[in-house]
Amino acid sequence: MLPSITYLDLETTGATPLKDRITEIALVRFEHGVEVARWQTLVNPEQLIPPFIQQLTGINNRMVENAPTFAEVADKLLAFLEGTVLAAHNVRFDYGFIKAELKRIDIHLRQKVLCTVKLSRLLYPQHYSHGLDAIMQRHQITTVARHRAMGDVESILAFLDSARLELGESAIANAAHQLMRGPNLPPHLDGVMLEDMPEGPGVYLFFGENDLSLYIGKSTNIRTRVLRHLSSDHASAKEMLINQQIKRVTWLETAGDFGALLLESRLIKERQPLHNRQLQNNRQLFSWKLGATADASPIVTLLTEEEINPAVFGQQVDGQLFGTFKSKRQAIEALRKVADAHQLCPKVLGLESGGGPCFARQIKRCKGVCCGGELPEIHYLRVQQALVSHKLKAWPYAGKIGVREHNQETNQTQIHIFSNWCYLGVAETEADLEVALNTERTLKFDLDTYKLLLKTFAANKVELINYSIAKIHH
Repeated sequence: MLPSITYLDLETTGATPLKDRITEIALVRFEHGVEVARWQTLVNPEQLIPPFIQQLTGINNRMVENAPTFAEVADKLLAFLEGTVLAAHNVRFDYGFIKAELKRIDIHLRQKVLCTVKLSRLLYPQHYSHGLDAIMQRHQITTVARHRAMGDVESILAFLDSARLELGESAIANAAHQLMRGPNLPPHLDGVMLEDMPEGPGVYLFFGENDLSLYIGKSTNIRTRVLRHLSSDHASAKEMLINQQIKRVTWLETAGDFGALLLESRLIKERQPLHNRQLQNNRQLFSWKLGATADASPIVTLLTEEEINPAVFGQQVDGQLFGTFKSKRQAIEALRKVADAHQLCPKVLGLESGGGPCFARQIKRCKGVCCGGELPEIHYLRVQQALVSHKLKAWPYAGKIGVREHNQETNQTQIHIFSNWCYLGVAETEADLEVALNTERTLKFDLDTYKLLLKTFAANKVELINYSIAKIHH
């Protein structure tokens, strides 16, 4: 299939490379289609194996007690992997564990890899599931050592033998070469560096000459999204232009998608990347403020973003704000439409000047508060009712709250802290949390944060914490 390929499987104490460890390694190496070596060993993980994992794999603490540690077998493993392609079922899992183990002994591995899950998808696109159990069932493969490293390697080899009989060697070889070829990256980018990109949530940043920010984006899978950006199959002229200008790629991991959205929004406003438009902070924000009493003149006033105080949203006296508008003209047009729809007085609203009845009264589109035909108190109540759908919502909590996210793959925990719709920062440690909870800051309203929190609260899919008792649990 490939000149040199080594099929490998690991058993581990869990699913997280940063905290879990390898308990068993098995591999079979082929050169030009001929098996040249195979090796398997138990590994002492230097930590207890959870009962569930013991039951799943059959590997218990007693079995690995006298086995070599990973550091003791690392050189032998590296010798097997030298000059070959590492193949595994869901190879990112196995490769991630090997890299994490090697990093603990100050060795940084960069290896060409092939995923047999993706290979199965290419060879058998008519099937939905490509997990090892599903493949074994379809190809009538049996083993007495499922969830043992060598047993799973041999099951993969049996699957490939079955595929050769059904599809032919050339079909398998072509599919493998297609996967190995990967995306066509710009020649000035380091493909090896891009290989290190995580497959979890976060933000990616594209830079041009002189560290000019070109584009900032977020994804639940940074690696997949960036490689799609950089492939030659561009969906738009914009992506093609970015591809031509990009000189460097960096990324920042987050514990979840909520944190990625917040980070993307903040970085775009801070850095003003050339090819981002929607979140750039180059607009002015306006909102209508309703006066505290019916005799206020005018009864509504237009506030700029700097004048908006989110701490008083929804208060009954001198705090009700209505609408978020990108320009003064848009705000005035919206108020005119409300006035017209509800027969409100444009003069009392401050939309018209001069003495006597307003023009709307003359054409019977105002109930006459401007000339004694309607009590100011009644008109005031009608204004409140007419604007209610535009009202900015009051902060629904007594004080600061946090949105907690935890990434099981990386074991990263982040708590995003908010007060009165304003983002106060992120805490990843007890010290971060203490600072965030006890530091008083000037609240600055941000429309994107406000909308994100409204959507998040409505979905009720995140963990909210009352910070009078909040603690980060690792």
